[in-house]
Amino acid sequence: MLVRMDLARTIIVETSDSQVIILKEREGERHLPILIGIHEALAIDRRLKGLQTPRPMTHDLLAKVVEEMGGELEKIIVSDLRDHTFYATLVIRRDGELIEVDSRPSDAIALGVAASTPIFVENRVLEEASKTA
Repeated sequence: MLVRMDLARTIIVETSDSQVIILKEREGERHLPILIGIHEALAIDRRLKGLQTPRPMTHDLLAKVVEEMGGELEKIIVSDLRDHTFYATLVIRRDGELIEVDSRPSDAIALGVAASTPIFVENRVLEEASKTA
């Protein structure tokens, strides 16, 4: 079962290698913290704020490639948790077909946040993450 989540917080500590994004259950109280790198955290923050750069950054480029190829990022799914590593899937719709692409959650969220793409987490991932917290 997929659980709808919202990006609740991005915690950036520039003196640390690990940053944190926190997803919050839309219809509940559960939270999912995910450790990410500084570059992904800054990309998410920049895209949330609508800040433009002189040239496209990686996530901007990928969004443009998907768009130019006739696709639309339909949703992001945090689909698995293995060995303390989260896995995500980009679900792209093109010509009525759904295409699933493996992704790191941080990259998926950085890609989708500018377009308010829905974020989902597999319920079993939320349950497993709460056991390890």
